[in-house]
Amino acid sequence: MEKDKKVVTLAYGCQMSERDAETLTQITRQEGYTSSDDLQNADLVIINTCCVRESAENKILGKIGELKKLKEKNPNLKIAISGCMVQQPGALDRLKKRAPHIDIWAGTHNLHDFSTLLHQAQQGEKVAEVWEEPKTTLESTPLAEKGKLQANVNIMYGCNNFCSYCIVPHVRGRERSRKPEEIIQEIKELVASGCREVTLLGQNVNSYGKEFSPSYDFADLLHDVDQIPDLLRIRFITSHPKDLSDKLIETVAQGKNLCEHFHLPIQSGSNFILQRMNRKYTREYYLSRVQKIHELLPLASLTTDIIVGFPGETETYFEETLEIMTLIQYSQAFTFMYSKRSGTQAAEMEDQIPLDVKKRRLQRLMSVQNKQSLEWRQKMIGKIYEILVEGPSRTNPERLVGRTRGNELVVYDGHPDQIGSLVNIRITEAGTWTLVGDLET
Repeated sequence: MEKDKKVVTLAYGCQMSERDAETLTQITRQEGYTSSDDLQNADLVIINTCCVRESAENKILGKIGELKKLKEKNPNLKIAISGCMVQQPGALDRLKKRAPHIDIWAGTHNLHDFSTLLHQAQQGEKVAEVWEEPKTTLESTPLAEKGKLQANVNIMYGCNNFCSYCIVPHVRGRERSRKPEEIIQEIKELVASGCREVTLLGQNVNSYGKEFSPSYDFADLLHDVDQIPDLLRIRFITSHPKDLSDKLIETVAQGKNLCEHFHLPIQSGSNFILQRMNRKYTREYYLSRVQKIHELLPLASLTTDIIVGFPGETETYFEETLEIMTLIQYSQAFTFMYSKRSGTQAAEMEDQIPLDVKKRRLQRLMSVQNKQSLEWRQKMIGKIYEILVEGPSRTNPERLVGRTRGNELVVYDGHPDQIGSLVNIRITEAGTWTLVGDLET
């Protein structure tokens, strides 16, 4: 009797990368593999890669090096590398020379064909397939995994924005929106399998449906998804500020299960730097969007992405970013040092910022944000919030954890029967990242 084949799938980077990794895992299940976390006893290891930041690339290269030792111990082990890192122009040849122990290389546009590549590798071949453009329909890959409480659902692929620092349009192609009826049907099937929260994914969800005729945009999609019975929470990521319409904000405000949380990357508080980044909005316009959110959704939480040390960023421009943070009071910010990405416009710019300056600015930025995050959560003490109970806390399995509609993490003492349901929690303690509370009966 053939032994069970085990697959370990590792994902690096954004939610889109995690969703692609889930697709690959589902493809391998159709080929008779079962998921595992045990690298030592794996028959197949898949790494879905990210190339947005240098730190992610370095981690991935380190992991690829580690897998060489596993391959030496188990020559029958098959290793696949997929995703954005492989898709970069010229990257495949460099990676193949650096890591000859890899069996499969797959780009972002041909994930649906992974089973074919796997069959070839099982016959002893070294295979590489990286298409420059997508050649199939968007519905040709497996959908989100059923049976989970929460699921990520792709609504579109690619990006048309070409921010000067970003490699995404070069590795994921132009924007392509899935048909709304396909998305809605997928979510209905997920809900029937026990899913209660979905996160709608796109590099810029606000651009969804721009190619549709008759007109049907992201706000329309949110409205229709909000009508699905038994779906308790709807989230979305990521919103580009330039496309955040009044209609979209109003739709969230009027929705029943649409969560009052906007992840709205500002990247910089300086108009000069925003222009160099090709972000296509000003700080004044961004602030007007935040004002509109607060007008219609006073309790909405805002999170953001910020890059420090972009080429040409002076101390004055950096101070403008700190000022924006004070004006807006984000509940959380994902902060990064700028790193060159080959093939982007910013990589060729003059006035690159020294590493020590970038590090210093990042520390200042994080210090400001950590203080604000703590203050934001301390204001929640004594108030009651509805959370969707997700399961045991990772750090304290004796307690349960869930999230507010504003995406705040809450830990409390509860019963396992509450997992998957909505409960009310009175907040009693607040940390920088986590809240603690008591169940309201």
